[in-house]
Amino acid sequence: MIEHQLFIQTRFRSEILERLLRVVRHRGFKVCKMNMNQMPNGDNISIHLTVASERPVNLLSTQLSKLVDVNSVEILTQTSQQIRA
Repeated sequence: MIEHQLFIQTRFRSEILERLLRVVRHRGFKVCKMNMNQMPNGDNISIHLTVASERPVNLLSTQLSKLVDVNSVEILTQTSQQIRA
């Protein structure tokens, strides 16, 4: 599987994590790591998400950026690793 790291900036809403994880699952990706931090202004959060799949990460990135509260999605890196599903 190929691991992809994404950096997502979004508005802080109680349901945003649920929506993000639902899109990740529906697009056939597995969450490996996730780190979330609140921005200094308190209205936004930044999420570092590491996912794994054989599918192109652009499919996931495009769908995540369509979510209402998501401000930006940036693909940081992708590495090929042996990951057991």
